[in-house]
Amino acid sequence: MPDFSDEAEGTHPTKRETRTALLARRRALTAPQRAAAAARVQAGLTELVRRLRPARMTGYVPVGSEPGGPELPDVLRAALPAGAELLLPVLRDDLDLDWAGYAGPGTLVAAGRGIREPDGPRLGRSAISDAALVVVPGLAVDRRGLRLGRGGGSYDRALARVPATTLTVALLHDGELVEALPAQPHDRPVRAVLTPSGGLRTLPDAPDVDPHTSAGRTRVR
Repeated sequence: MPDFSDEAEGTHPTKRETRTALLARRRALTAPQRAAAAARVQAGLTELVRRLRPARMTGYVPVGSEPGGPELPDVLRAALPAGAELLLPVLRDDLDLDWAGYAGPGTLVAAGRGIREPDGPRLGRSAISDAALVVVPGLAVDRRGLRLGRGGGSYDRALARVPATTLTVALLHDGELVEALPAQPHDRPVRAVLTPSGGLRTLPDAPDVDPHTSAGRTRVR
């Protein structure tokens, strides 16, 4: 997701400074580094999706230096079992997220803020609540699962609709899983991260993570 300039979260100086530093670090990655990271992230997600076989999952179209590469939706769609749904976000005027099914690269259209969205029917904000696997962007995640996004609050609102037992995974570059991030009351945790070198890693310190749930069983490292 593109920069949102802290507009939904107010003026939290530490968050702004952390976000600025992380974005600068991403922009410094070379094209070969980004391509290598995207390939590893795609491989890790493919393995996860084929193992979990979700009937419905969410993804997104990475832009710029976001890990996963712009072809990520096609990779996820190919890994899903026959008849399964891949939902992609549709940004609403209020910065909340609606969802639509992904039917292939020809169905993506340019939207505001540099985002590409599916052109199919909107399924409503609550469509994410039925997903068995939720894949989200982020600039960093800490050991508690708290995620730093681009500042619009879109995914915090969306994640609030996801059941506690659902596996939520943030895609990161190496070095973006950190000890602690500045947080605010509206921030919603994720249950796992996936990085190019570290692969899938569940976060046992994240709230609501039960080691006996499906999220806990996905720990591979």
